Amino acid sequence: MKLNIVDTPGHADFGSEVERVLRMVDSVLLLVDAYEGPMPQTRFVLRKALEIGLKPIVVLNKIDKPSARPDEVLDMVFDLFTELGATDEQLDFAHIYTNARDGIAVNEIGDDSKTLKPLFDLVLKTVPPAPHEVEAPARFQPVILSYDKYVGRMATGRINEGTLTLGMNVTLMTADGKKEKHKLTKILTSKGLTKIEVKEAVAGDIVSIAGIPTINVGDTVAENPDAEALEAISIDKPTLEMNFLVNNSPFAGREGTYVTSRQLRERLERELETNVGLHVEFSDNADLFHVSGRGEMHLAVLIETMRREGFEMQVSQPQAIIREVEGKKQEPYESVTIDVPDESSGAVIEALGKRKGEMLSMKAENGSTRLEYHIPTRGLLGYRTEFLTSTKGEGTLSHIFSHYGEYKGEIERRTTGSLISGFNGTSIAFSLGNLQQRGTLFIGPGVEVYEGIVIGASAKDTMVVNPIKGKQLTNMRSSGADDAIHLTPPLEMTLERALEYIDVDEYAEITPKSIRVRKQHLKESDRKRAKSKK
Repeated sequence: MKLNIVDTPGHADFGSEVERVLRMVDSVLLLVDAYEGPMPQTRFVLRKALEIGLKPIVVLNKIDKPSARPDEVLDMVFDLFTELGATDEQLDFAHIYTNARDGIAVNEIGDDSKTLKPLFDLVLKTVPPAPHEVEAPARFQPVILSYDKYVGRMATGRINEGTLTLGMNVTLMTADGKKEKHKLTKILTSKGLTKIEVKEAVAGDIVSIAGIPTINVGDTVAENPDAEALEAISIDKPTLEMNFLVNNSPFAGREGTYVTSRQLRERLERELETNVGLHVEFSDNADLFHVSGRGEMHLAVLIETMRREGFEMQVSQPQAIIREVEGKKQEPYESVTIDVPDESSGAVIEALGKRKGEMLSMKAENGSTRLEYHIPTRGLLGYRTEFLTSTKGEGTLSHIFSHYGEYKGEIERRTTGSLISGFNGTSIAFSLGNLQQRGTLFIGPGVEVYEGIVIGASAKDTMVVNPIKGKQLTNMRSSGADDAIHLTPPLEMTLERALEYIDVDEYAEITPKSIRVRKQHLKESDRKRAKSKK
């Protein structure tokens, strides 16, 4: 007997991948924290599974926590099933309790078990075997694409019926009705965490195939050219967009291996081979690429992957994609669940109110308050740092795409200005000691800067400063002249923090070793000129 276990990302930015993966399984394990209960990601994955008709097995994890409340959480899960329109059969779900850290599963609290065997027994008992019509002509539908530099594009999915063999002649049926002849050059299946080559695979197997360079998610691969195509898979449309640009800062080319527009273009084209939720527009400007994705994390994962591969680039502020329906503007909304200490709830409610959030529920229990909101995606952009500050790092915020709704008008993303270097050189502790009184610094002493780079966040207005100014030396003594300079540790600029911080007139400069924030126009005179033209 063979069990295929497929992990799915819980975040909504990868929602299209989750929905596609669910199409090649026969059941799902819905993992829920025995204290926190259902989170937005739980709702998202469960809704997808119920829509497809799967019957989940509920796994209540972390039962070893002192604060665990498994019975209450199980009731919350049942209420969630009902709210999402589960059928009577789906409502009769099996459940089990686990302590995954220690590898323990029990059917009932108090049972004596030291392994996960009860969980596997429950899977074998409740999950029906995969359809295995091995005598029928083969049909296969890919749900995930990957790329191998030796064999080209590879497609992963489950064989719906029949048998696929190495060297078999097959017909590719595309979503627009075209048919193409191809030959399978490789078939891979999984054994544990490794991929192994096989000569044939039968209905019910999850396999990766090669030999069809034009294959896409949702296409049908059939042995019989006259076979009926399988139901097409829809891909969620992007909700956020941003520009990728060639790095043209004074530090361009110092740290990256791939820095040209040609290399950037080839990398984005290669990403489109496998990342079906991504859209890229190649403009007339060879140095600029308009990239759209499912959310901030979707785009951030792409940027971080490219950075680790040695690419150097600049990216603009993420913007929500606004669409027009029947003459009215609509924008994406997020479902947000927040857990904060009671004393921090007021600050969070005030901040989300300014960002056009609509409170759905508020529940206080054991010194903690849970808030549920619907809020425009634009309202969440740039909020996480402010949230961590207002909750002193003790709050948790989870969000997931909900729907497109009414456009809420202007939303202020940032209340602080920027401290912009007006000079080229190396930062000096004496100068930074004076500048830290005006805001939060992003750099420490001994760091190279250039004109137009943002070295900190101003508490008030944006201002041009001199971080390379040294102490003036004279032969006169004064009180306090020899006082030590005490610098507050700078706020390290990470990718997520940079994407949250940058304003519409700024870029995040991304290199394999550094992440910087800079103005689009480096010279102050150019910034004033651009502002006067608006």
